[in-house]
Amino acid sequence: MAAARRARAGDPRAGFRPPEEPGSAVPQGLLRAARKSGQLNLSGRSLSEVPQHVWRINLDTPEEAHQNLSFGAADRWWEQTDLTKLILASNKLQCLSEDVKLLPALTVLDVHDNQLTSLPSALGQLENLQKLDVSHNKLESIPEELMQLPRLKSLLLHHNELSHLPDGFGQLVNLEELDLSNNHLSDIPTSFALLINLVRLNLACNQLKSLPADISAMKSLRHLDCTKNYLETVPSKLATMASLEQLYLRKNKLRSLPEFPSCRLLKELHAGENQIEILNAENLKHLNSLSVLELRDNKIKSVPDEITVLQKLERLDLSNNDISRLPYTLGNLPQLKFLALEGNPLRTIRRDLLQKGTQELLKYLRSKIQDDVTSPKEEPPVTAMTLPSESRINMHAITSLKLLEYSEKQAAVIPDDMFDAVRSNPVTTVNFSKNQLKEIPPRIVELKDAVCDVNLGFNKISSVSSELCLLQKLTHLDIRNNLLTSLPDEMEALTRLQIINLSFNRFKVFPSVLYHLLALETILLSNNQVGAVDPLQLKKMDRLGTLDLQNNDLLHVPPELGNCESLRSICKMHSKHDVHRTETCHT
Repeated sequence: MAAARRARAGDPRAGFRPPEEPGSAVPQGLLRAARKSGQLNLSGRSLSEVPQHVWRINLDTPEEAHQNLSFGAADRWWEQTDLTKLILASNKLQCLSEDVKLLPALTVLDVHDNQLTSLPSALGQLENLQKLDVSHNKLESIPEELMQLPRLKSLLLHHNELSHLPDGFGQLVNLEELDLSNNHLSDIPTSFALLINLVRLNLACNQLKSLPADISAMKSLRHLDCTKNYLETVPSKLATMASLEQLYLRKNKLRSLPEFPSCRLLKELHAGENQIEILNAENLKHLNSLSVLELRDNKIKSVPDEITVLQKLERLDLSNNDISRLPYTLGNLPQLKFLALEGNPLRTIRRDLLQKGTQELLKYLRSKIQDDVTSPKEEPPVTAMTLPSESRINMHAITSLKLLEYSEKQAAVIPDDMFDAVRSNPVTTVNFSKNQLKEIPPRIVELKDAVCDVNLGFNKISSVSSELCLLQKLTHLDIRNNLLTSLPDEMEALTRLQIINLSFNRFKVFPSVLYHLLALETILLSNNQVGAVDPLQLKKMDRLGTLDLQNNDLLHVPPELGNCESLRSICKMHSKHDVHRTETCHT
């Protein structure tokens, strides 16, 4: 108490000590550690302002120096390290002091998740600053002085109230990451063209109606996100960005796609939820590296035969368009693992075939190609080199299609001959559906090095075995129409799982392990007895796009599901008791 009185009464400069506020929220132990490490973390301390001694941490004599006149090697405060990293996140700060300039050695300043409405101009004096995170605040403008930071590499401004940016943005020539998402920007400065070292640019969730053509000068840009704006066109020069790998144009007003003559490194193109009507060969012919093409919820009427030039394509989403026919050559794409076609008026493909999964659909398309040398259902010829057990096993499917199929046999077990026949051939797809299996075949673990699609639907399986949980490359799992009541925690190891079909089982609660499978994009859990879901857990699943809980025991649809921004397709929820019926849940 006496020390506090002396601090209030004395000259702040006396003894190089500033006055301490009563009840300081910064323990002296933290400050001592910060003088040694050069890092200070004050996040989540409900600070309404930054104590003065934090700004002066490298200027003033520490408190303990006045209390202890004998110093060991560890207590030599005069040998302190300049503060290089200051974290003030998740507090209640409404402003930052101009005294931030007293920390010239700072390389990282993190003040995200506060209540800042402005930034001090003194930030421009932190010439060593490399990362500045001021996201999740209430900033309405950025000081021009911020453009004077010569070493700044990462600038995070997302989730603020920005409606314009300084014209001098191009001065930040060393910037590699810039996030401006979730603001109110209607345009971006033409000086962005000078950001030649920028690798990631996020402009999502703003009010942009156009992009400047000069943006194409960003020769290092690999990731560009323009999701949820008002773009009606994309500048043709965008197609000259040779380093671009990921392009997000979802939720805009595009009527067509640009051509991409120079984007030979483009791996992902996301253009769903627009008004695109035509997909032609010119849009595709240069995209040799494309692995993901997402065009769901548009008005596309046909798919060109030239789509087969996309030899590296792994995921193709054409859901909810106006497509009436598909080129059968689509079945010849060698890497395609996921094909979404629901919500199209397809005339040549039966609805039940669409529900059987990607591999079955591709097999059907291949079977329709007239020039196929061998039909997928054709048995290989028996020769002198054929083993007796192989004469009834489709070796063509195993060796050429990488498919191990033993379905619709009403078998209680899968014969060992099937697994023996695989030998060293990498099998990616397993179909043991429509049998009488009571357990998952233990030998399925032998396929763990390559298998990514497993269909065990329409059996009598009552539990998921540990062997299945070892298939760590699994992306698609179909166990519909079985006797399952729960899923084991060991399934958390299936970190690549994207689609799971658990419809027509006996679940009474939503399997909690699914909340931890963050790669999941589709969960089909209709026709069970699930009574509730946890919307807070679902919100963490930022890739989840489809959740089907039709015909369960849900008494109501949690309104919090509206906050699950990733749920972009139909989310069907019907109660068996008709207490609450909701056909769609659009976010």
